[in-house]
Amino acid sequence: MLQALARQAQDDVPAALASLRRALTLAEPEGYVRIFADEGPPMASLLRAAAKLRIAPEYVRRLLAAVNKTGDGTPASQGLIEPLSERELDVLRLLGTDLGGPEIARELIVSLNTVRTHTKNIYAKLGVNNRRAAVRLARELDLSRTGDR
Repeated sequence: MLQALARQAQDDVPAALASLRRALTLAEPEGYVRIFADEGPPMASLLRAAAKLRIAPEYVRRLLAAVNKTGDGTPASQGLIEPLSERELDVLRLLGTDLGGPEIARELIVSLNTVRTHTKNIYAKLGVNNRRAAVRLARELDLSRTGDR
């Protein structure tokens, strides 16, 4: 990780990303987060570049969420490459309930196809492929507060 930051400081981004890839490969099985998060904006920049290259996408997403935390423990942003829209957050909040697709559509006063489109977009933005994974990741990223009104 330190090699990645040093290479980034020397404006050698490809070498920095190669070092970061190795660090992520070693750190992911152990679940290390703080060692990356404590490096702040320089690490966030490298992690965003890694995310664009789809390097360890779920782990990088988790690390970005941790790096984006502010000092008071609230998220500075969603920590996603592409943030969820307000309506997608509404759908995501309802995905965490026992409601099915038709009930969610009625609750939001939209068509079932609209709910399906929002759900598909949510899955893509979160990098998941099912409802449970989306709800679990939303909790990890603390997206529930963002969607509450």
